[in-house]
Amino acid sequence: MAEIRTAIGLMSGTSMDGIDVALVRTDGETVVERGGFLSVPYEPAFRDRLKQALDDAKSIRHRDERPGDLSSLERDLTLRHAEAVALFLRQQQLKPEQIDLIGFHGQTVLHRPDQALTVQLGDGPLLATESGIDVVYDLRANDMVHGGQGAPLVPVYHQALAHQIPAADWPVCFVNIGGISNLTFLERDGTIIGFDSGPGNTLIDQWVEAHAGIPYDDGGRIASEGSVIMALAERYLDNPFFTEETRRSLDRNDFRPPEGHEAELSDGARTLAFVSAAAILKSAGHLPSTPKTYVICGGGRLNRTIMADLLRLAGEEGARVVTAEQAGFDGDAMEAEAWAYLAVRSARGLPLTFPGTTGVREPVSGGVLAQAGAELND
Repeated sequence: MAEIRTAIGLMSGTSMDGIDVALVRTDGETVVERGGFLSVPYEPAFRDRLKQALDDAKSIRHRDERPGDLSSLERDLTLRHAEAVALFLRQQQLKPEQIDLIGFHGQTVLHRPDQALTVQLGDGPLLATESGIDVVYDLRANDMVHGGQGAPLVPVYHQALAHQIPAADWPVCFVNIGGISNLTFLERDGTIIGFDSGPGNTLIDQWVEAHAGIPYDDGGRIASEGSVIMALAERYLDNPFFTEETRRSLDRNDFRPPEGHEAELSDGARTLAFVSAAAILKSAGHLPSTPKTYVICGGGRLNRTIMADLLRLAGEEGARVVTAEQAGFDGDAMEAEAWAYLAVRSARGLPLTFPGTTGVREPVSGGVLAQAGAELND
């Protein structure tokens, strides 16, 4: 029997709102014991630097390039992650030596799968030195070397969790509504399929920030006061992304928010919430069979307008929709938990990605191990 390891997962997603920290005890296979969770928000000025990084990163041609502020930002981001780990350990009354591994996602600033180019800011060796814990980082790159899209990586963790869902409720589809939405389809025979399904929260966030000066539509309240502008929604849903035979992973710049003159605030938010829900069902049309159960994770599950649309659209296909919590999980912690789980799989040399998830030629592992005791190169 494989050794059970204690790992911390760190996630800073496309919403760029902060660092999620979660603890998992796992063998990297079927044993998953979920521990504590902490979310540490970024201050507004740092979020602004991260947004600027998306522009700075556009000129990158080789993944080790750090134009503009990116080199300084990478160090500051890593130190914030180290502080988040220290805060989490204090909160959980744990010592660094009680943790075997940290799974460090970093901050994606560029993702161009067609060019086999993905860039996540995050200095693994620096984090290992600062935290005193071995760090597994750069988990996407090896997938791309072997012909994959570099995303999504979470499906194999969804597969481990899905054993807790009753057999009568399968096939199961986990949906993570972050900045970009992605889904994981699971069958009882071991079939695992995963792909990005379309814009999640990112268009809504950009819309309300531009027109109301707030970072997101809390609970979908703004959207709830508006009406869907169907012509605008259909423009998004007619994007070739949804009909292409090959599923591909998305960069947050692949879809852009509407122009200011195309809608007033609440109608724009309502339309984009509908797009988020409809995109999931439209992308699910590429699956081999209709899911019986959708398990909704990520920040989008808290947007009641998106959820109401999902319930209605999935219900029309005879499927049920539940939140991660209703299924017995933690929808806020799941991505960070996945990074802890993936770190253990990486350390064991187990596959992280599969032909059905990223399009990689064969199942491959990935990640780079930075040991806490190693010397840092200046």
